[in-house]
Amino acid sequence: MKFRNRGNQQGRHLPVLVSLGLLFASSAAWALKTDAEQPITVEADSADIDDGNKRSTYRGNVIITQGSIRLEANVVTVQKSPSQKNNNMTAEGQPARFQQEVEGKKGEFVQGRAKRIDYDSDSENIFLVGDAFLTQEGSSFSSDRITYDKARSLVKGGAAASGKQRVRLTIKNTKAE
Repeated sequence: MKFRNRGNQQGRHLPVLVSLGLLFASSAAWALKTDAEQPITVEADSADIDDGNKRSTYRGNVIITQGSIRLEANVVTVQKSPSQKNNNMTAEGQPARFQQEVEGKKGEFVQGRAKRIDYDSDSENIFLVGDAFLTQEGSSFSSDRITYDKARSLVKGGAAASGKQRVRLTIKNTKAE
């Protein structure tokens, strides 16, 4: 792994990495309660950590895990606001993917993919942009853009999420089981 620290002093990248941890743990919309307590592992071909601008970028086969959460992307960028109160994360890939085990449903995962996955910790919104797809319990939701409002547990797709494509929803038939 290649590390470049662009801050004023070498070895001061810990605050940006901690920000990644706080952001990643809180971005889990369907989180297992224990996920936030687990260590975060970041694997990438390179990391560019800029303490001065509170920004870190991980490139090349990026895999971030924490408990049951797994995020895979070509590039992941984390930006901490100057006020230190807001974090934003962008994962880009062909596609970027995430999965997380559902609380109370051992072995059941929420899975999503899109060309870009954005998370804004201030609004607690997760945006899947570009060939967006979300699935849970055999049901799926697809559109060019899907927005998940974590605070209000709302999912929007298509025009409702400022997208252009129609929404396609496939609902699992629970009576067939």
